[in-house]
Amino acid sequence: MEPGDTASQPQGGAHDLSCRACVVGGGPAGMMLGLLLARAGIDVIVLEKHADFLRDFRGDTIHPSTLEALHDLGFLDEFLRLPHQEAQELAAVIGDTRVPIADFSHLPTHAKFIAFMPQWDFLNFLARKAAAYPTFRLLMSTEADGLITEGGRIAGVRAKTKDGGLMIRADLTFGADGRHSLVRAEAGFAPIEIGAPMDVLWFKLSRRADDPNETFGRLESGQMLVLINRGEHWQCGYVIAKGSADALKAEGIEALRARIKALAPFMSDRLAELASVDDARLLSVAIDRLPLWHRPGLLCIGDCAHAMSPVGGVGINLAIQDAIAAANLLSVPLLSQPRPPDDCLARVQARREFPAKATQKMQAFIQSRVISQVLSGKKLTPPLFLRLFIIWPLLRRLPARLIGLGVRPERVRSPQA
Repeated sequence: MEPGDTASQPQGGAHDLSCRACVVGGGPAGMMLGLLLARAGIDVIVLEKHADFLRDFRGDTIHPSTLEALHDLGFLDEFLRLPHQEAQELAAVIGDTRVPIADFSHLPTHAKFIAFMPQWDFLNFLARKAAAYPTFRLLMSTEADGLITEGGRIAGVRAKTKDGGLMIRADLTFGADGRHSLVRAEAGFAPIEIGAPMDVLWFKLSRRADDPNETFGRLESGQMLVLINRGEHWQCGYVIAKGSADALKAEGIEALRARIKALAPFMSDRLAELASVDDARLLSVAIDRLPLWHRPGLLCIGDCAHAMSPVGGVGINLAIQDAIAAANLLSVPLLSQPRPPDDCLARVQARREFPAKATQKMQAFIQSRVISQVLSGKKLTPPLFLRLFIIWPLLRRLPARLIGLGVRPERVRSPQA
């Protein structure tokens, strides 16, 4: 399947549909959940509002926890044959000091690295694998625009397709439609806002053969640049103070090029590839989470339940861990009972809420202790806790475990039909 291909086309407009489980959102959490439920023999429909998965500057980091899940499913070797880059270590250059942050080579996993791959390739891979199961349906160009409620219980989704409206009745509905979730808004869920001090401008620059090989961050007083080695190009994230994008763009493209050159002088010969400030797309960073992830007939997972900061690149992988836990805990009830009891949904939140909270606390700590200090423009030196990573390599294993596996890693334990 080539990038942009899909596993199936929408059937909406001709008739209403019914299923055991309806997953709203065809991102990493939604696609993994749909795959796992279909693998268990559960009739599942996944809705994706776009016609394909081709969207730039989505999270492309696939961590060892997700790679281990692919191993559990027997897919890892095939997956790693797709074009990707690997990073066994993450580092930051703070002022003039290089600080190794995380060393993944000691993780108790089959893949001891972060894989960088366009998210559309990852999603197409999951879609292709899920399509092999007869109980899986992926409806592209199908956008949820409301929830069906019957007797105080969520009983499915109203959706829009290119052919008109569609009603999808489901015994259990999953919200996996991201941080701007329609599902959680329709369900009356209001997230707790935790906040973030920064936004990110994302852009691409070509990569030369004599460029550095590693993926790293460059921090100077008042500025921060993240460079992700994507083979033929660099995926670049220029971190700015929250709400400052308009002022920065008003300075013009030459000012932005000068800032990037100061942080990455080796890129000075290709900065003309940034033709205008509009080539740098704004990612508005937010951290939030729902106090309650479920109500009768509905469960929220991933960014729908807890939006993460890009710190550590863990958001996608945490969302996939939610999907694995949901499948582990809900597959048997979906197979054996007319409707999964509400306490089953509560068990999913009880298992995944602590990892989400703990990860957000760690992200908030890095934001306040490092990123806010960088963006304040103060004279920059590595804080003591980071300088220790230079002296004692063993310390690099802790962030590697937290970034690579997460606080409570999940293994695939859902049944296979």
